[in-house]
This record gives sequence, structure tokens and C-alpha cells, in this order.
Amino acid sequence: MSEHSAHDVTDATFESEVLKSDIPVLVDFWAPWCAPCRMVSPAVQEVADQFTGKLKVVKVNTDDNPAKATSLGIRGIPTLILFKNGEEEDRIVGAVPKANIAAMVEKVID
Repeated sequence: MSEHSAHDVTDATFESEVLKSDIPVLVDFWAPWCAPCRMVSPAVQEVADQFTGKLKVVKVNTDDNPAKATSLGIRGIPTLILFKNGEEEDRIVGAVPKANIAAMVEKVID
């Protein structure tokens, strides 16, 4: 793991970490038992490294923090949601290649 690795966010810290961030935030909604989540995790980390300083990457364990996932209408995991200025810009549901995640991020990076 690098120093820029994705860190965990909870229902309690979501607003301060994600919605009030001054740079775009990619949120990885996942759970420990979810095999596709484990498959996409290295790609999410690579995107975090690729956009160091331009993007914050955080993870939300939906088992431990169900309120935020529910309020955002997440029905399947992994779900990656990209926020900018506190607003949802885009989302990807399911395990996808790094290129798909990077392309979504590139659309909102200034």
C-alpha cells in the first residue's frame, strides 16, 4: 500500500471526508465478503496513485456503514461513486477494469 492509499470512511465521517472535500473524491462502497469488491480493489488503488493530489479515494464498508449506502440508493457492490463539490458526478456498479475507473475520473479532474 502506498502513502496515498484509499482510507476508510464511515457514515459519521462521510460528510467531512467526501462532501466537504476541496478535490474530487472517488468512494468505493464494498464489503469484506464481496469477491468482485476484492477484484476491483487493486484497480481503485492504482487510480488513487495515478491521480495523487488531484483525487481523494476512500472506501466505505457497507456492512459497517449501511446508512450512507442506503441513502445513496446503492443496491449492489462494488459501487464506485465520484463526487465533486459535494455532488455525485458519476457512478460505476460492478467490477470494471482500471481504464474504466480512470476514464470516469478524468472527466471531472481540472
